[in-house]
This record gives sequence, structure tokens and C-alpha cells, in this order.
Amino acid sequence: MRERFVIHLPVVAGDLAGAVRLARVVARWSGVLTSADPGETTVSAEDEQGVRHRVFCDLRMVGGRRCLLRADHDGPCSRVTGRYAGP
Repeated sequence: MRERFVIHLPVVAGDLAGAVRLARVVARWSGVLTSADPGETTVSAEDEQGVRHRVFCDLRMVGGRRCLLRADHDGPCSRVTGRYAGP
């Protein structure tokens, strides 16, 4: 197995909810890069970087693709990230 390296890019947000929203945007944008793995995105408090909060569900779905919904979503996994507006 060849050696791999992980890039850690600190970005600051005022609270956990804001950090998760910003992380989702940055992760989705980085998805255009073949070397990026947005599904593994996590956030942590600056002083507790060992306590990480997952941003995406990232479970494998039928066909091997990953769920793109938030980590704590209700209902079935999906590749669609838009909000359901209802009938």
C-alpha cells in the first residue's frame, strides 16, 4: 500500500450548527476534486479536536454510492440533498 497524507484545513465558525453548515458547503465544493472524500468531513471545537461531529450520514447505499444527507437525518438515505417542499 502506498503512503497517503491527509490535509487538515482549519476554518472557524461561531457555533456547532454554523460549523456544520460551513463544512457541508466546503465538503460539497471539494467533491469536484477526485482526491477529496467529502463523506468523511467532521467538525470539532477548537479546544477539543479529538471530539469530532460527523457532517454527512455517508452510509453506503445500493450500488455502492454514499448517502449525502446530514449525519442525523430521519428516514431513508438519499443521494438527493434538496429540501422537500411538499405537494
